[in-house]
Amino acid sequence: MNISSVVVKCAPEYVAFVLEQLRASHQCEVYAHDELGRIIIILEGDSTEEESEKLRIIQEIPHILSAEMAMAFSENEFCDEEGKLERVDESLMERLNAEDVDAADIVYNGDLKDK
Repeated sequence: MNISSVVVKCAPEYVAFVLEQLRASHQCEVYAHDELGRIIIILEGDSTEEESEKLRIIQEIPHILSAEMAMAFSENEFCDEEGKLERVDESLMERLNAEDVDAADIVYNGDLKDK
C-alpha cells in the first residue's frame, strides 16, 4: 500500500468547484483546504504507478493550477533493506527518554552510538 499527500493549488474563486471535482473524482481524500486555494489531498494505491495515474487524473481537473506530491510512504519501500539496517540500541533509547536527562546535556556529533 502506498499513501501520498498532494498539495493542490487553484485560484481562490475556484476552491468550491475544485473541492467538488476532487471529491467526485473518487481518486483521493480531501484532507484540508483554505480560502487561498491551497488544498491538501491524500492518495492511496497498491503501487506507485496507480498513485501516479490518480495524480495525473487530478492534475487534469479544470482550474487546478498545480498538484504535486509533498510526501509519499510505501509499506514495501524498505522491505529489501530491513535486514541490513542496524537496530537502535534499546539502552540508548532508554537513556535519551529518561526523565532525569536534561536535553541540554546531550551532545550530538552525527551519531549517538556509544554516547
